[in-house]
Amino acid sequence: MASQASPEKFRKCQCETSHPQSILYQILNKAQDETTWHPQDYHPCYSISNAGCPCEGNRKVVLRTPEVTCMRASEVLLKTITFIRNLPSFYHLPQEDQALLVQQCWAPLFVLGLAQEWVDFELKELSVPSLLKKILLNQSLTDSDNVENSSLGASLADVQKMRNFLENFWNSDICAKEYAYLKGIILFNPELPGLRFRHYVQTLQQEAQRTLMEFSSMMYNRNLGRFAWILGLLASLKAINAETIAELFFRPILGEVNLNDLLLETLYFKQDLL
Repeated sequence: MASQASPEKFRKCQCETSHPQSILYQILNKAQDETTWHPQDYHPCYSISNAGCPCEGNRKVVLRTPEVTCMRASEVLLKTITFIRNLPSFYHLPQEDQALLVQQCWAPLFVLGLAQEWVDFELKELSVPSLLKKILLNQSLTDSDNVENSSLGASLADVQKMRNFLENFWNSDICAKEYAYLKGIILFNPELPGLRFRHYVQTLQQEAQRTLMEFSSMMYNRNLGRFAWILGLLASLKAINAETIAELFFRPILGEVNLNDLLLETLYFKQDLL
């Protein structure tokens, strides 16, 4: 398992030292704020962090060792498809519902798989020259000398949400049976718009929840606190962006391939071979 990068390295804002909202700052960001600047609007003690750091959502990261991590991620994704394929109840649904469930639920299932397989990874932040630096050096606003910038990278904020989830699960000592029940709860999501057999999907999810609750009660002396705790952790998966996962783990090896289409092809192709 790859060593974990220091979280402080990626949580510290690069612009936290930029306190005054200077005239130059307002000129360079006039596209974001078209209001006319007036001298009375300038307050030397005003810090941009008071309104939220402007660079927090713009920081991008890539995998430090993509050749290793992407391979492990591909194995997890294949195991995720295998899990779905081995559920007889999944094939009782019409194919339209099957496709919808896979396309909307593969990302949280994949992250749960990362947790189960203990796939850790190190990150490397993309170095993007600032607008001011490009102006002063008379560089093109579209070109970059840094080859890494050809990759869009994944949002640091979104990746951090995923890492937080993984750390919480690793600290909870989830067993294989609990992972299986949790995957069933995630996959059979009756809240997805467009489902034809919504009631049947809801029944399957409730069955998975009930089985997990009974298992937790049996293993932990009828204490349902663990059951509620795990479901609470599971809810945090909703905040994890599927595009971030695709960008971080699969774009380095698949390029611009549509991952939703690839998942469905893999699911039904392997099914036909069996």
